[in-house]
Amino acid sequence: MAEGLKLYNTLTRSKVDFTPIDPENVRMYVCGPTVYDFAHIGNARPVIVFDVLYRLLRHVYGENHVTYARNITDVDDKINARALRDFPDLPLNEAIARVTQKTADQFHADVAALGNLPPTIEPRATDNISQMIDIIKTLIAKGHAYVAEGEVLFDTRSMAVYGQLSKRNLDEQQAGARIAVEAHKKHPGDFVLWKLSSHNEPGWDSPWGRGRPGWHIECSAMSKRYLGEVFDIHGGGLDLIFPHHENEIAQSCCANDTSVMANVWMHNGFVQVEGRKMSKSDGNFFTINELLDTDNFGGRKWPGEVLRLAMLMTHYREPIDFSVKRLEEAQNIVGNWMSKLSGHDSRWMFCEPDQEVLALVTDDLQLGEAVKLLNSKYSGDLKPEEIGLFSSTLGLLGLMPSQKIQEHFDNATDRRSPVLMSQIKSGISNMMKLFRSYEADDDLSAAIDALVQMRLEMLKTKNFAEADKIRDDLLAKGIQLKDGKNKDTGERVTTWEVKR
Repeated sequence: MAEGLKLYNTLTRSKVDFTPIDPENVRMYVCGPTVYDFAHIGNARPVIVFDVLYRLLRHVYGENHVTYARNITDVDDKINARALRDFPDLPLNEAIARVTQKTADQFHADVAALGNLPPTIEPRATDNISQMIDIIKTLIAKGHAYVAEGEVLFDTRSMAVYGQLSKRNLDEQQAGARIAVEAHKKHPGDFVLWKLSSHNEPGWDSPWGRGRPGWHIECSAMSKRYLGEVFDIHGGGLDLIFPHHENEIAQSCCANDTSVMANVWMHNGFVQVEGRKMSKSDGNFFTINELLDTDNFGGRKWPGEVLRLAMLMTHYREPIDFSVKRLEEAQNIVGNWMSKLSGHDSRWMFCEPDQEVLALVTDDLQLGEAVKLLNSKYSGDLKPEEIGLFSSTLGLLGLMPSQKIQEHFDNATDRRSPVLMSQIKSGISNMMKLFRSYEADDDLSAAIDALVQMRLEMLKTKNFAEADKIRDDLLAKGIQLKDGKNKDTGERVTTWEVKR
């Protein structure tokens, strides 16, 4: 499986076989929101794309062997401006705290409604200021940064391969630079690492005076702290290639003396709305929250799974035209899929996904083709043996709506176990966590029966490794499984007993 995973690397402009640095800890970093305003539909695309990749990596390498970091930028001049606008009567720092907390909370609610798993780590820029200062000190000491007129700037000419990600020639940037405004720079392309703060702006003490970080240094510090100097995958939108990701590479490689910051760089394409670039002045700018909770787009509210599918129907590197027509198509597909699953039980969570669909997903996330194949291959009523394949494949894509998951598990689980429900809704597939979530003796029998049924489903789908793991884990707990056949149907049946 792992050998078949291919990803397009923006750095090399080629599709490559993905080989993790450490298969026991596959590491991915994705640039998250700057929390000054509610996330718009364009912001939703990278969250969804890299959520699918996160799910895929967990499927290939195991959920406990993947670390996904997505940051929150909570120090930025746009945040300061929004705080002054929205809370003019409050001290600036208090106003900033109000803006960032409200916006971050809304972001979390919105992306959860779109079916996204939370990242493993979600660092905030303001919790990593000392790490940023350390990197800046190192860059100055190594001759890659300098102090000028109260700012610390990165010297782009000090890095011979600057521009390797965007393929921009540094000398070609001279003509378009504002030399008069930025005369203190050695080169117009030099960028800010640290800038001074006025008395009423947020700031932190540093060797260069009380100030705040530049945008780019934040991600270099957070990715290094939580993923290491070199990690596997760095993702984000196409608009971040230059200058943000280019400058991240420059800072990180020069500070850490590495040839790369991340082995694979991935970028999703732009989102247009009804054939035009999103613009508030053109009236085609929509936040995720507006689409979920108002009828401003197409005269109706759109469920999160419909918005998600609309994003997945186009290859992630291609531009999307986000339209009412596309959403109506996605809504029809989702409705058809859910009708197929209506009334079926919860065993889908523990089956392998459809291998043909999985082959498309592992080939650089061909999600649009995967959706087409799902539609054609499962066009009729689902056969009993197809239920697990179909619905677990939807789970891999994050397309099992939360209300459907709830319906599946309401009658199949003990509602007195909130730990169990939390694990199931988070997509945790370690069956022994389910076993351990039951404490009372009268619940133990139900837990074992559930595990036995999961094992039978895994055997049907030839997932022998996981089936054996359930058997062995139960045996270690003193529960012995016995396999046999139903005399009438010939189907496998499993009984269990407490081993004395």
